[in-house]
Amino acid sequence: MSNTSDPIDWRHLREFAGIAIDKSYVLSWHFDRATLSVDVDVYLTPEHAFYEKPRPAEKVCIRPAILEFPCCDRITLTGARGAASNAQLVTQLGTGAIHGLCRYDDGPYEISGVFGTVLIDAERPVLRLRGA
Repeated sequence: MSNTSDPIDWRHLREFAGIAIDKSYVLSWHFDRATLSVDVDVYLTPEHAFYEKPRPAEKVCIRPAILEFPCCDRITLTGARGAASNAQLVTQLGTGAIHGLCRYDDGPYEISGVFGTVLIDAERPVLRLRGA
């Protein structure tokens, strides 16, 4: 990214308090009505309000969630060829482990992982735990 500002790591974004995003997993991507929705299995740390002690067969607290980016103007997959609409682009995005998430000043969010690096121009994200 050729942005001159330093990225703000997810650990410093209030939406991700008590979440280890680098130990979370993207299950799918959806774009509808100017909102990018990412289905994720999120890794909750003991600091999170909905953290539960893992059962004996489990090692960590993983919860299904949806990460929403409202008022999403543009989604870009680095290295993708050709112009595509946001709805078309999300059909090309894969699943997998998340390596990191950051925000560039007042600019885009960047999610990187097994699926590549995705830039998202949108409002502040909302993380909704399913069943909470």
